[in-house]
Amino acid sequence: GYRVSLQGNFFGHNHTYMTFPEYNPREHIKLDPPLNIQSNATASKCQIWWSVWNVPWYLTEILQYELQFKEYNMSWEVALNKTLPSSQPQVEIEATELRSGIAYAARVRCKVSENENSYHSQWSEWSQTTVFQRADVPKVSEKILNTKTMQFLFIPLSFGTLLYLLWNCKLSSRRQKASPALTFPRQLLSFSHSIVCTMGILR
Repeated sequence: GYRVSLQGNFFGHNHTYMTFPEYNPREHIKLDPPLNIQSNATASKCQIWWSVWNVPWYLTEILQYELQFKEYNMSWEVALNKTLPSSQPQVEIEATELRSGIAYAARVRCKVSENENSYHSQWSEWSQTTVFQRADVPKVSEKILNTKTMQFLFIPLSFGTLLYLLWNCKLSSRRQKASPALTFPRQLLSFSHSIVCTMGILR
C-alpha cells in the first residue's frame, strides 16, 4: 500500500493535504482498451474477436468484457450492450439479432471481473470499432426446385403406371384369349414412350 498526499504553497505557507492515507493500486486498476478487434459475419452468426495489450498474465484469466454494437448509422446512445460471461476475447452474435442488409459497428471494453476479490478495476476506454454485415441466405432457384419436385414425383408415378399396365394386360389376356401376346408389348411400348417424354421434360 501507499500513502498519497498533496503538498502546496498557499499564500506563502506550505500545506500538506492527506489525499489517501492508505492507497492500494490493485484496487484501483484501469486497463488499456482492447486492440485489433475484428469480425466475420455469415448468414447464421457473426464472430467478433480481439486482443488485449499491456495486461499482466495473472489478470488475463479474470478479465470481464462488455460488447456494444449498433446499426452503423445510429448513435452509440441506442447501442445494445452485452456483458460477456467468459474471459475469452471473443463473442458470437446470432443472426436473429441482426437485420439483413444492414451494416453494424461493434466495440468492446474490459475490466477485472466483479467476482474477483483480490483486484478491482473500472472499465477501460472503448476499443476501436469493427464493421460487419449479416450475409444473405442464398435463395433456391424456382426452376431448380420445380425440377427436383418432378424428379421425386416421377418414380412413384412410373411405378404406379407400370402396375396399371400389368393389371390391364392381365385383364385383356383373360378377355381376349386370341393373340394375348400382342397386347402387353403394345402397352409396354406406350409406357416406354411416356418415360422418354417425362425424362425430356425434367432435362
